[in-house]
Amino acid sequence: MNATMMNLPMPSALGSLESYVQAVNRFPILTAEEELSLANRLKHDNDLAAAKQLVLSHLRVVVSVARGYAGYGLPQADLIQEGNIGLMKAVKRYDPDRGVRLVSFALHWIRAEIQEFVVRNWRMVKIATTKSQRKLFFNLRSLKQGLEPLNPEQVSEIAQQLNVSEHDVVDMEARFAGHEIALEGNGNDDEEAYSPIQYLADTVDHEPSQILESNQNQQRQTTGLENALASLDERSRRIVEARWLREDDASTLHELAAEFNVSAERIRQIEQKALSKMHTSLSS
Repeated sequence: MNATMMNLPMPSALGSLESYVQAVNRFPILTAEEELSLANRLKHDNDLAAAKQLVLSHLRVVVSVARGYAGYGLPQADLIQEGNIGLMKAVKRYDPDRGVRLVSFALHWIRAEIQEFVVRNWRMVKIATTKSQRKLFFNLRSLKQGLEPLNPEQVSEIAQQLNVSEHDVVDMEARFAGHEIALEGNGNDDEEAYSPIQYLADTVDHEPSQILESNQNQQRQTTGLENALASLDERSRRIVEARWLREDDASTLHELAAEFNVSAERIRQIEQKALSKMHTSLSS
């Protein structure tokens, strides 16, 4: 069995997703004894061939987990790529002496990596920055009973359960719904408090001096962004612009990987380094 697994090529998600899924499903599932033997070889002898077999035999698990995040509008190939990174981290940290199967240990790392990617890239939920907000982001759908909008009582219950504000629950539900909502309430006192008009009121006095100051701030921000982009090399700038500065049709990691003839993981590394450099430039 081991020889058969080692002779199979490493699948790539750069091509057809269906072909990738078929490829990972060809890797045999390890028995408990085989998994224990491989894990011990990795732990005691740093056997990279054993690590490879552990990873390959669990790629199908990543595909299964990634499918659960299909509703966030991100490419499945990217979700699988991030999940694979989590799987590799899990294999590296796995301790067979604890008596837990690798699949149980790896699920946490796979989900954590995918969730981090979803929050980082789904433009509609940039507010999900705290731990409690992320918990809301990934649990709101399952906590809702059916497709009907939440009523005030349900909003309050979910807010208490997930340790977030009621405003966060209402706002996140609206983002998930993705359709227009009434600006004003329908006259019901309970629902009135949650209508957008209650928290979208403009309290700023638009005096000429304030308008001028606002325009100057916006100009400085635009100039700062242009300077930060200019500080990047051509490839890094192309990646950042394709991934973050398009209103629609942003490029995936795999599309850019194909363009530059490198791995998707390499594109992700370049992207993170470029964003960090830009952040430093904008903060100075």
